[in-house]
This record gives sequence, C-alpha cells and structure tokens, in this order.
Amino acid sequence: MSEQRYGPRLFDVSEPASVVVGLPSRVALDAYHKLLRASWPLTLSAIAGTFLLANLLFALAFAWAGGVANVRPGSVLDAFFFSVQTMGTVGYGDMHPVTPLAQWLVVAEVMTSILLLAVATGLVFAKISRPTARLLFSRFAVIAPMDGVPTLMFRVANARNNLVVAANIHVVLIRTENTAEGQVIYRMHDLPLVRARVPTMTRTHLALHRIEPGGLLHGATPQSIAEQDVQLVVALTGLDSTTSQTIYGGHDYLPAEIRFGWRFADMLSELPDGRLRVDFSRFDELVPA
Repeated sequence: MSEQRYGPRLFDVSEPASVVVGLPSRVALDAYHKLLRASWPLTLSAIAGTFLLANLLFALAFAWAGGVANVRPGSVLDAFFFSVQTMGTVGYGDMHPVTPLAQWLVVAEVMTSILLLAVATGLVFAKISRPTARLLFSRFAVIAPMDGVPTLMFRVANARNNLVVAANIHVVLIRTENTAEGQVIYRMHDLPLVRARVPTMTRTHLALHRIEPGGLLHGATPQSIAEQDVQLVVALTGLDSTTSQTIYGGHDYLPAEIRFGWRFADMLSELPDGRLRVDFSRFDELVPA
C-alpha cells in the first residue's frame, strides 16, 4: 500500500469516491437518479436537449414521409416547427397532416410527448420537494483537554434560519488494522459522543468525544493517526422544522485535518441588549489550547 492510503471521502460527491470496474452499466436506468442529484442548470439543459432531440427526430421522419400541408417538400426546418407545434399541443392550423402515414407519425409523437412531459414534470417536482440541508462542519477536528480530559471536538452548524429537530450525530473512526490472519483491512469503530442527540439545533453545536484510557484514540499522536490511516466519518440526521422532512449531512476528517493541542475560538458574544451574537467568520478559527 502506498503512503496515501486514506479511504475515500464518503460525503464528497463532487468527485467519484473510487474507481469502480466490473460493475454492469445501467446508464439509462440511473439517468433519472443522476439528474435528481445534478444541478438545476444541468437538469434543465437535459430536459431542453431531450425535447429538441425528440423534435429533430420526428422532423426527419415528417420530412421523409411528407403528407403535411403547407410544409415545403423535404424541408427539415418546416417539419421541425410542425413537430414542435404538435409536441407542444399548440396546433396553429397552418400545418396539419393530410396522409395516413403523417397521421400515424402524429399519433406516435403525441404519445412520446405525453411520456416526456410526465417524466419532466416528475423530475422537476421531485427536485423541488427533495429535502436539502445547509449543514456546516468545521474544517478541522481538534484534540485538546476539556475539563481535564483529552477530548476530540468538531463544530457543526445549521446555516438556515430555522431549527433542526432531534438531530442525531454519529461518528465512526476508520483505520487500517491487521487481522489474525495477517490481512490488512479498513475497520470501522463507533466513537461515542458526550451528547449524540441534540433536541433542537438552531445555530452551532460542539460535538465532544472524551478520550478515556483504553479508548480508540487514547495515546494518539499526529504520527500514529497518520500511520494507521485514521479517518473520522461524521453523519448527522434530523428533522427540518420548516418542512418536517428528514435531512442529513456528513463530513470526513483525514489525519491532516485532525489538530492536536488546539481548540476552537469563541464565536459567541453578548450584545448590549442582552442578545447573543454568533460570529460565523470564526467558525473554523483555532487558538492554542
């Protein structure tokens, strides 16, 4: 194994987590799922491109078959405009089918139009109604004394101006270990938090794992976690108070992102009227412990 043996970032969907070979390809079956995860510009471009491509194919068929009134013989452009009017159920009346073959092509195009409209409507509705979270995770996790006990800490925040109800935080430590047979594997261990369940999360929360004697991180150093390829995987689920839907978010911490002997800078200050001021510019700021 090479020096960079760390596992893939499980929550980084911007790049493939790993190179997969040998898996049967199901591009057409997965297209709908991929568009649900895609950005709005990409999704709308895909819908528009499919609409134009379908009309172009029917335009070629109409230009070949003929039988459409007021369409120049062999004109793909006129046939394309007739196809758009048919698929969009506009029906100006200037161009209309006059032969049986052209009528059957119109039947096929109307059926195709109904199918495409149903898929596009379902896709747009699913993207709009899909629950999304604006959860922030601190850039680093830190290990420093807390009440005299070495403690692993990281910050999580709700970036929306509402509540995340019954938020549940789950932390897993992944590291390379040798089995009794001498095989090197990535093994997962649950890390218990001081408080894994937060009733209502309005803004920020500091997650804490106390490093007790005999624990997974007891005696850990920057060198030891690098040698063991330690990776912390954080998953957060909860209910959005606005939509009452389940939302989730996650983050990964690699050895270079676990800092020893630092703590997070204070984000809270009191205003003259008694309210608390939360300064998110200090969300990732660290100070020596």
